[in-house]
Amino acid sequence: MKNVLKIQASLFGANGQSSRLADHFIEDLRNKHGELQLVTRDLAAEPVPSLTLERFQALSTKPEDRTTEQQAVVDASDALVAELKAADVIVFAVPMYNFNIPAGLQNYFDHVARAGVTFHYTENGPEGLIKGKQVAVFIARGGSYGGEKHSQTTFLQQFLSFIGLDDAKYFHAEGLAISDESREKSLAAVRQEIAQRLYSAAEAA
Repeated sequence: MKNVLKIQASLFGANGQSSRLADHFIEDLRNKHGELQLVTRDLAAEPVPSLTLERFQALSTKPEDRTTEQQAVVDASDALVAELKAADVIVFAVPMYNFNIPAGLQNYFDHVARAGVTFHYTENGPEGLIKGKQVAVFIARGGSYGGEKHSQTTFLQQFLSFIGLDDAKYFHAEGLAISDESREKSLAAVRQEIAQRLYSAAEAA
């Protein structure tokens, strides 16, 4: 049985277009492989706190020196990291808000990027430690911004690669707010792209 982790960041939860595309992919995966063990991390319904100085210090303090409050911060971060490590397939549902990723997703990233846990430094630069995962990223945008050329996608590629998820597949649904026709055409194109690009990959993973 495949373990699937869905991380959605839309303020609309499961009704967001990025979330719906992620669900479409997961349903395709289920049709191909049968039962899945699905964990959904909804960053709008259960937001990860912003990274403050206190939280940063908690994550960087040695275990034997942590206060009770600091340990609680680390425990919450450990739970997020454990979900990543346990997953065979990781699916990100990411809308564009003000030309960037949602703040909730940034907060999540800030709590899973941990030296010695999800990456470490080497003489050749940082190396990600979350490896061997199939990753799909579904990006939904109201306007048209050039797909993967936009800085939002570039950031996601850089961050995910930083923690070891460097073989992610990116899918862009753009022009969703331009018109009903534009929205339906873009969503249909992504659904077709899922079948073309990920069906065989899902079978091999």
